Amino acid sequence: NPTRTEIVETFDKYVEALGTNDNLIIFYAGHGYWDTNLQKGFWLPSDASQKSRSNWFSNSELCDYIGGIKARHTIVIADACFSGSIFKTRDAFSDAPVSIKELYNLPSRKAMTSGNLTSVPDKSVFMEYLLKRLVANQEKFLSIGKLFYNLREAVTNNSPNSQSPQFGVVQQTGDEGGEFILIRR
Repeated sequence: NPTRTEIVETFDKYVEALGTNDNLIIFYAGHGYWDTNLQKGFWLPSDASQKSRSNWFSNSELCDYIGGIKARHTIVIADACFSGSIFKTRDAFSDAPVSIKELYNLPSRKAMTSGNLTSVPDKSVFMEYLLKRLVANQEKFLSIGKLFYNLREAVTNNSPNSQSPQFGVVQQTGDEGGEFILIRR
């Protein structure tokens, strides 16, 4: 349950510390908000107040940080209401198929969210199926895109309000068509 300050300080560290040989998973499970006046999505950290945006963390700030992080691959996994508003080779890959190597070698800036511009349930069906798919995975190399497509239907079919997870490129952050690859050990 980080505060806005803790989130910003963490991203500041990532901008300074991570380089092109690093990969970064950013995971957020919490409250989100879509401001219809600003047409902008926000994460609501633990110190956020609904009466003031001063401690909210906007998706545009998140995109600015993602663009400044020098990691080869960055994936955002967000389990929050309105999280879909964000869309508005190494030795470990020596035995990977060519397609996996090609995906890995190009920088990526993508996000996977639990829904789009709607509310999502407090009991997270998204989190349940994300964890189930990760535990059940038998592939040595699993792209985030494939993981998403393996869980999307299950989330939509098993959520009480037809929750619709989203996956795609975070625009204007330096994505070059690559993909985050998980390696099963």
